[in-house]
Amino acid sequence: MGAKSGRNRQGGRGGPKKSGAPQAKRSGGIGTAQRTGLVLFAVVFVALFVVFAVAQGLGAPSVPSGDIAKVTNVPSSRGEISEADYKRSVEQQEAQQSLKKPPKAGSKKAEELHKAAIGELLNSAWIFGQAEELGIKVTPKEVETELAKIKKESFKTEKAFQEFMQQSHFTQEDVNSKIELQILSKKIEEKIKKETPLLTEEELKAYYEAEKATQFTKKPTRDVRAIVNENKKEVEAAQKALEADNSEASWKKVTKKYSPTTAAQAGLQKEIAEEFLTEPLKKDIFKSATGELVGPIKQEKNYLLLEVVKLHPEKVQTFEEVKSTIESTLKAQKEEKFFSTWVSGFQSKWISRSYCASGFVIESCANYKGTGHPAEAPAACYEANPKTPAKECPAPVVQNQPALPGTVTLVKPEGERKVQRPRPEETAKAAKEGAAGAAEGATGAEGSAESEAAQKAVEEAAAKAAEESAGKGK
Repeated sequence: MGAKSGRNRQGGRGGPKKSGAPQAKRSGGIGTAQRTGLVLFAVVFVALFVVFAVAQGLGAPSVPSGDIAKVTNVPSSRGEISEADYKRSVEQQEAQQSLKKPPKAGSKKAEELHKAAIGELLNSAWIFGQAEELGIKVTPKEVETELAKIKKESFKTEKAFQEFMQQSHFTQEDVNSKIELQILSKKIEEKIKKETPLLTEEELKAYYEAEKATQFTKKPTRDVRAIVNENKKEVEAAQKALEADNSEASWKKVTKKYSPTTAAQAGLQKEIAEEFLTEPLKKDIFKSATGELVGPIKQEKNYLLLEVVKLHPEKVQTFEEVKSTIESTLKAQKEEKFFSTWVSGFQSKWISRSYCASGFVIESCANYKGTGHPAEAPAACYEANPKTPAKECPAPVVQNQPALPGTVTLVKPEGERKVQRPRPEETAKAAKEGAAGAAEGATGAEGSAESEAAQKAVEEAAAKAAEESAGKGK
C-alpha cells in the first residue's frame, strides 16, 4: 500500500470502513438567504459521462487503505481521496439540496448523493491535475480577492457568512479550494479557446452568402407621422387642421392638442417595418404616397390619422459592412466547438487515470464495468421475462442531442442538452393514413390489372367466335 504524503485538508485519513451511502446525522437545511451563497461557493461538477466498460488491468494502481479513490498524475494531496473527504462531500451535497436528514440507506436518493459526492471529488482532482499539466496557477491573492467579492455580493455581514459555512458543512479551506477551482476552470477554458484555429476569409464570405438574403438584407421601411386618439371627432378635427397646413410646425401644434401620446416627435415614427404591422395599417402605410393624409383608421380602441413622410427601400448590406459582425459570431461558435471537443478528450483522459475502491466505483472510474445499457433505462428493458415490464425503453439507436451554444464548460462538459421534441401526433397520424392510402392504391392497381386481363380475354373470345361463324358461312 505504501505511506501517504501529507495533505493540506480537513478530515485526514482513517474513519469508518468504506460504505456506499452516507448515514451520519446532519443538521437542518439551509435558509433561503444562504442558498445564494451556497450556489456560488459549491461548484457542482455535474457531468453526463459516457459509459466506459473498462476492465481493471493488471497494472492498475491500488487504492490506499482509508481512501475511496486514487487519481494518477496528480499530486497525492489532490489525487488520493480519503473517506473523510467523501463523508464531507456527502454532507455538502445534502446541504445543497436542503435535506433536513440523510436519505434512507439504499434508497434512490442516497445513491444519487453517493455518486454526486464521488463525482465532485474526482472532478476536482482532474481540474487541479489538468491545471498543473498546463502550467496554470492561482495565487492566494486571487482567491482572497474573489472571496471578498462574493462576501460583499452575497452576505450582509461576516456573521451571515459564518452561519452559511456552518449550515453548508464548509470549512474555510473548503471555501478557498472551491474558489480556486472556479478560477482554474476559467483560466483553463480561456487558454484552450485561444488555441482555436483562426477563421479564414473563405469561411466569413461563405457565411455572408448564406445569410445575405435574410440576416443582411434590410427590408423596406417607412417614416410615418401619426395622430392617435380614442375620439373619432378629435381625429377628424386634427385632419381638418393638417389639410389646411401640413408643415412640421403644424404637426407639432396638432399632436400636442389632439395626440399627446405621439406629440414628443411631432407624431413622427421612424422606420416602421411592414412585417410588424397588421391590416389595415399595413396596406394604408405601404400603399400610400408620401405627403398623403390617410384616415381616420379604426385600430382596436383608437382612431389613427397617418402621413407617410419618407420611404426607405430594401437595402442589402455589403460584406465589408458586416464582416466584423460575422467574424465575432463565427469566432464564438468555433471556440465553443473547439472547447467542447477538447473537453471530451479531457474527460476520457482523466477517467482512464481514476481508480475507485470497492463500494465507490461509479461511471467516472477506470475500473467501472458497465453493462453498455443507458443509465436511465429500466432494467426490465433488457430482461427476457421481466416481472414488471418497462413502460418505455430507449431507442436502439441513440439520438443526437447537441449542447446548446455557450453551455459547455470544463465542469459541465456535456453542456445543456437540446431536447429532441417527439414527433407531432398529427404528423404520425397523417403518415399512418398515408400508408393505408398507399396500400389501398396498390390493391386498386392490382384489381385494375385483373379487370384489364378479363376484358382482353373476353375480346379474344369474341374475335374467335366471329371467325368460326364466318367459316361456317362459307
